[in-house]
Amino acid sequence: MAKPRTIYVCQSCGHEHHKWGGKCKGCDEWNTLVEEIRGGDNDKPSGGSAKAGYGAEGGAEPVRMSEVEFTDENRVHSGISEFDRVLGGGFVPGSVVLLGGDPGIGKSTLSLQVAGHFAERELDVLYVSGEESLSQLRMRAERLTIDADNVWVVGETILERAEKRLRDKKPDLFVVDSIQTLSTERLTSSPGSVAQLREVTSALTQLAKGLNIPTVLIGHVTKEGAIAGPKVLEHMVDTVLYFEGQPGMNYRVLRAVKNRYGSTNEIGVFEMRGSGLHEVLNPSAMFLAERPEKASGSAVVPIVEGTRPLLVEIQALVSPSNYGPPRITSIGVDQNRVMLLLNIIEKRTGLKVAGHDVFVNVAGGARVSEPAADLGIAVAILSSYLDRGVPSNTVAFGEVGLTGEVRAVTQALARLGEAKKLGFERGVLPRGNVSEIEEVSTPDNTPFAGFKLDFARTLADVIRAVFGKDVLS
Repeated sequence: MAKPRTIYVCQSCGHEHHKWGGKCKGCDEWNTLVEEIRGGDNDKPSGGSAKAGYGAEGGAEPVRMSEVEFTDENRVHSGISEFDRVLGGGFVPGSVVLLGGDPGIGKSTLSLQVAGHFAERELDVLYVSGEESLSQLRMRAERLTIDADNVWVVGETILERAEKRLRDKKPDLFVVDSIQTLSTERLTSSPGSVAQLREVTSALTQLAKGLNIPTVLIGHVTKEGAIAGPKVLEHMVDTVLYFEGQPGMNYRVLRAVKNRYGSTNEIGVFEMRGSGLHEVLNPSAMFLAERPEKASGSAVVPIVEGTRPLLVEIQALVSPSNYGPPRITSIGVDQNRVMLLLNIIEKRTGLKVAGHDVFVNVAGGARVSEPAADLGIAVAILSSYLDRGVPSNTVAFGEVGLTGEVRAVTQALARLGEAKKLGFERGVLPRGNVSEIEEVSTPDNTPFAGFKLDFARTLADVIRAVFGKDVLS
């Protein structure tokens, strides 16, 4: 038997050290090393994780790709359309979903509601809780009006016992709340450590795929907003979802940052109420609900998240810097992008925005990252700087290049269609999207009849179209 030895494992990146130090040599993080015992009985591999890898089938002979039997994914719907959208159409049998988010954001509520929808279809759910007592789960289920007859709950923190419950019950859905509370008896390190997380996740992934059971693992997040544990944890599962929300707001956004069975660009929007999470089927109307009329510094931008077009309001405040050096602050958009657009405006239009404080915000707590929002951000900044309101019936979108040109973007028809559906009557968009509009227009059928389209080549063209020809004269 090998003699036990002590090593120190970084809780951030998993790098192993032979002696303790204040700083990890792998990721340069401070005070992240935790002592672990290796050797002897502690080095025995679990559930085949060290033998077969993370979720892969071991021991098989290689075959030609053309000879592999192909079967369509038989997805299982969660009963919540917004959740299914982010998953790519529902759960794939045997898939493992890692759900992360800030404390109190609604991870357990969402998982329990999904379990309730499974139970309504007389499908069995095994819910392992390592944090809440069974009475607390029952109280939440009563508040959410969940049919609890087919939801089996157990309070458990030992992996081996949870595996036995899963093998015996073989449910249609398996939920672990949370993965950081489970630990295996084969390791001496504390629950939530890097070694425990890696071992527990590997064992559950192997078992879920072997039994063909869709599994949801709820994960804690660090203060930086990432799921606690090493990055390998996200590589071991099939789908990684983040549940986001702004403090003090009832709206939640579910995003996929990894999805082996669907797009990572889709989002799901929910509203947190006393009776649980409710789907927001028209997020555009939600984001524009309190949009001010004829106020300067406000512009509506059609963005696309996956296959879903959304209208968001971008607000800007530009004022003389009277309290020290000029500041640039942005919420919901990349600050570097805002700085770039400010320099483009000054260089290519001659408008002197230097020496001003600039604040940019996406109303409603939304987050915008695609370049198609450039034109909307620039219009909001110019509106505040010129103190001229953008017409309330107008939307603007397009990418702005360094030479001041307005570049074409994808899915212009979907963006304009969403704007028209919500009552907007005018769109400012790149000249390069003309061909896309003309392809669907015929003498007898124009999809945007009564909807005015202003095509622009440069940022100066946009200024003249939105604010008048006298601005740059």
